[in-house]
Amino acid sequence: MCSDKPHDVDCAEVLERVFVFLDHEMDDADTERVRNHLNECSPCLEKYDLEELVKQLVHRSCCSDKAPDELRQKVLMRIRATHVEITTQIRQ
Repeated sequence: MCSDKPHDVDCAEVLERVFVFLDHEMDDADTERVRNHLNECSPCLEKYDLEELVKQLVHRSCCSDKAPDELRQKVLMRIRATHVEITTQIRQ
């Protein structure tokens, strides 16, 4: 997906965890690894930027409504599962 330059973190791994990164729910070491990858990989950075924009739009639309934690966890699990499924299909 990226240039020929090898990365410390695989593109699929970065894209799989982009929501956790956006929500600042990673430990410092993982955050730094993802940030470094995004700085080196234009295609991943573009996808990250798109996800960040969508998150901002949803936030503005929902104002201060906050989903219960249990619902939030279920939604995140489904998003991650769907992303893994799509990534697997793309690789095939």
